[in-house]
Amino acid sequence: MVNSEEIDIKQVWQVLATVSDPEIPVLPITDLGIVKAVFLEDGILHVQITPTYSGCPAGDVILFDVQAALMAAGFENAVVENVIFPAWTTDDITPVGKQLLENYGIAPPVNRYLSNIDLEKITVPCPRCKSNNTSLVSAFGSTACKALFKCNDCLEPFDYFKCH
Repeated sequence: MVNSEEIDIKQVWQVLATVSDPEIPVLPITDLGIVKAVFLEDGILHVQITPTYSGCPAGDVILFDVQAALMAAGFENAVVENVIFPAWTTDDITPVGKQLLENYGIAPPVNRYLSNIDLEKITVPCPRCKSNNTSLVSAFGSTACKALFKCNDCLEPFDYFKCH
């Protein structure tokens, strides 16, 4: 167990970087940008996480995984909590996170200010062959945060991480 006087916030962030989004296992929650704060208050470690979307089914799993990772690292009395302010946006995804998404076959967000009805108006590069010759198949993909596109050159379908 890590004594509250010995807690190194940098070490806590390193532990958090080992926790992945359960729906995108190659993407650490730190690069997803959902960890909003890590701080000590009255000798107690606090970690605040915000969901990507309200009602996201991965939210409870992420909280559990964060608590488990912190406990395994000796931070047994950490308080892990969901916060809704400031709200998460796709702007919070780090450049490394966007590259990890693309390497995994998910096109990263293109323009935050577009709604689902504007998805047909944007160019989403294919994460596999990098072609811009793509088209929207459905505004709803494998999860609520993704849309389904297809590449008209390599003919592969792919998820696009919708802007939010």
